[in-house]
Amino acid sequence: MKRIIIEDDIFRVFPDFKRGIIVVKDLKNSLANKRIKKPLNKEIEKRSKEDLSHHPFLKAWDEVHLKFGSDPNKFPPSIKSLLNRIKRGGGFPFVNSVVALFNYISIKYLLPCGGDDTEAIKGNLRLGFASGKEIFIPLGGGEEEHPEPGEVIYFDDQSLKIMCRRWNWRNGDFSKISENTRRIVINIDGIGVVSLALIEEARDELAKLLIEHCQAILFTGLLDQGHREIEIGI
Repeated sequence: MKRIIIEDDIFRVFPDFKRGIIVVKDLKNSLANKRIKKPLNKEIEKRSKEDLSHHPFLKAWDEVHLKFGSDPNKFPPSIKSLLNRIKRGGGFPFVNSVVALFNYISIKYLLPCGGDDTEAIKGNLRLGFASGKEIFIPLGGGEEEHPEPGEVIYFDDQSLKIMCRRWNWRNGDFSKISENTRRIVINIDGIGVVSLALIEEARDELAKLLIEHCQAILFTGLLDQGHREIEIGI
C-alpha cells in the first residue's frame, strides 16, 4: 500500500513544515471548464495589481530554499513562479480542470500546491534530501538530470524518479496530471508563519471544488512534525 512519507531529516531542519493532503481515488478531468476559468481569471487579475514581493509567505519559502542550498531567484518556488507570470501579464494556460483548480487555490492562498498521478508511481511518495542518484526529467520532456546531493526532492522511492525538484520548483514529467488521470495526490504546503488552520482551509476548499467540478471521490489528510506519513490506499 502506497504511503506519503516526510523524512525525519526534513523536520529536523524545518520543524514547522506542514502539508495538507488530498487523495483523489477517481474523478472526471477536462481540458476546458468556463466555471473554473472565471474565478481563476478573477484571482489572476486581483494578484496582478498587488506587490507581494515582501509577503511573509513568499519570504518564508525564499529562506527555506536558501537553507538547503538553492537560489530562490534562479530556481523560484512554484507560488513565486505563478505570481511572476501574472506580473508579466500573461497569466497561465488552462491545462486541465484539476491543474487549474490547484493553481487557483495556490494564488488565492499564496501557498505552493501541486499534484501527481499516483498510477505512474511505483513506490511511496517521499519528501526528503537527495542523494544525487535520483532521476529527473522535467515537465514537457528533456534530458535526464540528477539532483544535487542535499537538495530537497519529492520522489518515488522505488523507481527513484522525481516528482518535483528543489522542494517546489519544477515538476517531473512522468507523474504529470492529464485529462486521462483518475488517481491523484495533491499537496498544499506551508512553513514558517503559515498556520495549520490556513493549510486546512485551503485544502478543504480545493477538495470541495474537485467534488463540484470534477465529480471527485476523495479524502483529505495532514502531515506535520507529529504525523510524518499517511497511507493513501491507491
